[in-house]
Amino acid sequence: MAGKTLYDKLWDTHVVSQQEDGSALIYIDRQLLHEVTSPQAFEGLRLAQRQPWRLDTNLATPDHNVPTTYAERQLGTDGIADPVSKIQVTTLDDNCDEFGIVEFKMQDLRQGIVHVVGPEQGAILPGMTVVCGDSHTATHGAFGALAHGIGTSEVEHVLATQCLIAKKMKNMLVRVDGTLGKGVTAKDVVLAIIGEIGTAGGNGCAIEFGGEVIRKLSVEGRMTVCNMAIEAGARVGLVAVDDATVEYVKGRPFSPKGAHWELAVSAWGDLHSDADAQFDQVVVLDGAQIQPQVSWGTSPEMVVAVDATVPDPAAETDSVKRQGIERALQYMGLKPNQLITSIQLDRVFIGSCTNSRIEDLREAAADTE
Repeated sequence: MAGKTLYDKLWDTHVVSQQEDGSALIYIDRQLLHEVTSPQAFEGLRLAQRQPWRLDTNLATPDHNVPTTYAERQLGTDGIADPVSKIQVTTLDDNCDEFGIVEFKMQDLRQGIVHVVGPEQGAILPGMTVVCGDSHTATHGAFGALAHGIGTSEVEHVLATQCLIAKKMKNMLVRVDGTLGKGVTAKDVVLAIIGEIGTAGGNGCAIEFGGEVIRKLSVEGRMTVCNMAIEAGARVGLVAVDDATVEYVKGRPFSPKGAHWELAVSAWGDLHSDADAQFDQVVVLDGAQIQPQVSWGTSPEMVVAVDATVPDPAAETDSVKRQGIERALQYMGLKPNQLITSIQLDRVFIGSCTNSRIEDLREAAADTE
């Protein structure tokens, strides 16, 4: 019998029932909730007079509408000036209080970006199925978890049943071999991948990221790569579990303890693709050839190396692509063949669900000293 991919293993261990039309009911180990996509889900439970099936599998935190300054956050919802934002966060607080769901509220030191909070607290573990009403839930695939975003009606369904209706995706391997050069980060790696396969390259696929470059990335770097699987058209990004993964989750508040920890580590040892596993598509990049990347246009696939030039639409033979380049250049105020290094920066933004981890901020601070 042929070996299994990591995605195959995660899928097979969570299928509750399989239908003839290809759809399946899969069990969900962890649901992350935030203020934007949960209000209608909670209202649906209320109208149907249902309760969450398993309270301890859900974890909530306000995210998208939270002020950025410490002083404002310490005021709780009173620190939110925008009335719509305030309603969304207040509604999340009220819903979690009513239904008994653990929430890291604004004044809680554990509050933060939903895709960072879960890993920080050990609430995301290898082998889990993880969902959230946000497409970048793929971030958690860095832990060898099957993680992806869902819609609001699905948030309600998971709250009520702890299951999700889904269809299995295809398997895609993106292998980055070799060693990265100085100054090349995880963000550059994933932008180079997207530049290679395009923003639709991963459509219908679960992308497993492998190779020497990926294995040498920190867990935070792997989170960045998996986060941006979405920008490559995939719903899921995955990295096999190794010693770095286990060391990261060890000792965190939600992680297993004692004998349970030992059992967990033993079970996680198989969370990798078998040597003879078959992928539907394989893409290989040479890490040594990846330079710091700059996204010059209006799509993540419009990316070139920092020492390159902006594309010239006249050199593009595909009329659709040519028109896309022309529109992007006009929108960005750039000229064909313009050197990337000639573009003047007026603002630099650091921090998002893609690169909001402390190692990114420290590196950025070091480079500006």
